[in-house]
Amino acid sequence: MSRGRRVWRWTQVLAGAALLIALLMRLGAGPFLDGFARVSPLALLAAVAITALTTLCCAVRWRLVARGLHLELSLGTAVAAYYRSQFVNSTLPGGVLGDLDRGVVHGRRSADVSGGLRAVAWERLGGHLVQLVVAAALLIALPSPLRAWMPGVMVVVVLVAGVLVLAAGKPPAEGGSLRARISRRVRADLREGLGSRAAWPGVVLTSVGATAGHLTVFVIAAEAAGVTVSPTRLLPLAAFILVAMSVPTNIAGWGPREGAAAWVFGVAGLGAAQGVTVAVVYGVLALVACLPGAIVLAVDAMRRRGASHAPVAQPDGQPDGQPDTPPTPHSTSREIARG
Repeated sequence: MSRGRRVWRWTQVLAGAALLIALLMRLGAGPFLDGFARVSPLALLAAVAITALTTLCCAVRWRLVARGLHLELSLGTAVAAYYRSQFVNSTLPGGVLGDLDRGVVHGRRSADVSGGLRAVAWERLGGHLVQLVVAAALLIALPSPLRAWMPGVMVVVVLVAGVLVLAAGKPPAEGGSLRARISRRVRADLREGLGSRAAWPGVVLTSVGATAGHLTVFVIAAEAAGVTVSPTRLLPLAAFILVAMSVPTNIAGWGPREGAAAWVFGVAGLGAAQGVTVAVVYGVLALVACLPGAIVLAVDAMRRRGASHAPVAQPDGQPDGQPDTPPTPHSTSREIARG
């Protein structure tokens, strides 16, 4: 690992740890402990079922983008890999290592690691953009203390969308420089992958479905934590927290989520401690809901172990570790006669 990557990795961990320490110093351990205590079996079952649907939506979205980049990916493989990546993201710092692994594994199976990584990157970007638009729409339509900020947020969304459209329609850069090659690659990926007519409607629909699932799990977490406000008041806060969760500076998912929840719940008059409790419940529900990814990891490890112990064919066709075919009586007599 390069020095720059090590610095970034430690920055991610330290930023998430700093947020958690600041919350502990200000609010104490009570809101965190209360969150763990309020997780109920019914909430866990609901989260597992809803997350299965959101994972399916994300897997379909990934398939659409990968197909546009000429990479084959079956639905079953996509669902299993997405569960695996969600589990890794939920248990390791940064929140992106699972996606990197998903892209590398798919790329190796397709003999195109670069294409596999690009498919994951574009798929995640499309999902985040749609999530941002949904969050902005909720914050505009429903009453919340963040509504005044929405004009600025919409300007940013429009600018990002405009840049992507211009990049897709811009004539390809000429020359063999690195900048020209990257420009041509980005333009081709947008036209054939994320922005293609065969992909973008499905990307939008599946991203809306996944976002709706995450919001529903957050509402369940809030109810389990004892929040009694109406969903119309809760959804804008949940949408803001979901956007904050995408910031890759966390410790196994913890940090920005709790910090954003404490701030926005405090601004909304519901109390920062209550926000932390809801975030903790949501974190536990999300972790349990992606536990099928641990099963996928275990199965993959067993397959690799089995492959490493499989006999290796030798040049003469005999498997490694097995004796040669014993001579027959006829062959032995012929060799004696030749001798």
